[in-house]
Amino acid sequence: MRIIFMGTPDFAVPSICLLMEHHYEVAAVVTAPDKPRGRGQQVSFTPVKEFSLKHQLPVLQPEDLKNTSFISQIQQLQPDVMVVVAFRILPHEIFTLPKFGTFNLHASLLPKYRGAAPINWAIINGEQETGVTTFFLQEKVDTGNVLLQARMPIRQDATAGEIHDALSLLGAETVVQTVQMIEAGKANPQPQDNTLATPAPKIFKHDCRVPWTASAQKAHDFIRGLSPYPAAWTTHKGKTIKLYKTNSIEKHSAKPGVVLQRTADSLIIGTGDNALSILEIQQEGRKKMMIEEFLRGYHIEIGDQLE
Repeated sequence: MRIIFMGTPDFAVPSICLLMEHHYEVAAVVTAPDKPRGRGQQVSFTPVKEFSLKHQLPVLQPEDLKNTSFISQIQQLQPDVMVVVAFRILPHEIFTLPKFGTFNLHASLLPKYRGAAPINWAIINGEQETGVTTFFLQEKVDTGNVLLQARMPIRQDATAGEIHDALSLLGAETVVQTVQMIEAGKANPQPQDNTLATPAPKIFKHDCRVPWTASAQKAHDFIRGLSPYPAAWTTHKGKTIKLYKTNSIEKHSAKPGVVLQRTADSLIIGTGDNALSILEIQQEGRKKMMIEEFLRGYHIEIGDQLE
């Protein structure tokens, strides 16, 4: 099988790595253009490009996916199949080029959580199970016929970052299995039930304020569902504080967002019903730290209000 692989972030790297370990021919890799990243705005490569260069794979970085020159490059490569993992939305004239079509790896059990942030929303919504799906691309995003799915549980304390890493590995296995199935002529794509579809839209900073009036469990799920990125935040006396890890505890409160307990190594905040124990936190302009380290250098007292 002659494969063109399309992907950009860390999430996609295990998939291309495992394809190569199974000795599939990767004719080219398509990834996002180089651009300045980080505080220093140094021009850097995407994780997929870094991997590709190390393994001497041809790399294409089109600005415009509808550019005739790029389309011609794909045609000349004559791929049997294109594999897409965390890339951009492909135009019809691209995803229809390969002999056996183009399939995408999505980090949810479709049709649930269609959209840009499936891992975050699954955890925010308190799901106990998630997984990955491979499906053939169609015009509408995340709606194509399903090829394979693989499931995994979500622990009650798991963060989005932890589930991201686990699904990246599970997804790589599923990508290889999907290619093997297509190669053997055993693909049996099944349509999604659109009545079961749920959205997973992109999350912006203004969406990440901690909902202290919600139940302790919902606030806990919200925080871990945004950890480590984009990170849930709250304010204390005008200062922004990011929260990364918490525990939901039984401590009745009628004052959401109020500090109920503050010791040398614990900080407990009221919610809509019980309370949250804060475990990992970050003050504005400082590094992320465990709560006992944070409390040694930050002044916060019982009765203070978090907004």
